[in-house]
Amino acid sequence: MIVFNIVFTLFIPVLMILCGYLMYKHTPKDINGLVGYRTAMSMKNQETWDFANNYCGRLWVKVGVVMTIISALVCVPYFFMSSGKATVIMCIAEVIQVVVLCWTIVPTERSLKDNFDQDGNRKDK
Repeated sequence: MIVFNIVFTLFIPVLMILCGYLMYKHTPKDINGLVGYRTAMSMKNQETWDFANNYCGRLWVKVGVVMTIISALVCVPYFFMSSGKATVIMCIAEVIQVVVLCWTIVPTERSLKDNFDQDGNRKDK
């Protein structure tokens, strides 16, 4: 049961690192509804699409690394507590990780807004 808790505690942060790397290194060539950072603003045109996937991908890697370290530290007490308590801690960690994952939308959209107008044209600096 400890292995299960450790795997699931580390799952989201590690997935963020992997997906983030793919988002900024291998951004989908075409705007699509299946893969990539997909919001109304990011899908305005190819330039906003590339920008958003690059920005969010890099953010996911950074946040994923920090969350992996914190999550690994959270796993240490699993060895010294009952499996029931460890499972509760794992669930709390998962909820926090999902909140952090969703939070990354905010800075990405803010950066899109700072760099592009509402029609997706790059703003003059």
